[in-house]
Amino acid sequence: MRKSKPKKRILLPDPKFNDTLVTRFVNDLMVDGKKSTAYSVFYEAMDMVEKRMKDAEQSPLEVWKKALENITPNVEVKSRRVGGATFQVPMEVRPERKTAISIKNMILFARKRSGRSMADKLSAEIIAAFNEEGGAYKRKEDTHRMAEANRAFAHFRF
Repeated sequence: MRKSKPKKRILLPDPKFNDTLVTRFVNDLMVDGKKSTAYSVFYEAMDMVEKRMKDAEQSPLEVWKKALENITPNVEVKSRRVGGATFQVPMEVRPERKTAISIKNMILFARKRSGRSMADKLSAEIIAAFNEEGGAYKRKEDTHRMAEANRAFAHFRF
């Protein structure tokens, strides 16, 4: 689309927590258009988080949001060709992209985990991200480390 930006679609909040971020997460979690299955997996994972984190005074939704916040990258590297060489240029991440990256990483590493059900794996990944450990948190740390290492090429920003 050269002339105009496509207009943003408005997401409806989810039925249980009344939150649009949950809907966004469930949309990414969904496979083959099975949204009700994705919702049930997410809500089951929230119940598991609540059971596992009895001592925490936060609600499972707050734990999930804090976990997402913990795995959200602030900078990333993008390839940029200057002359014949390709440089990894550190760039700040737009707010919408930040949430998209964190959601996708959490789901990706939850799927890679070993466990019985997807809800079980997802709850384990949420708790790991909340405690600043696990695959998704490690991915964020690696991204930040790469950006820090290539800070010398920051002047090639476009």
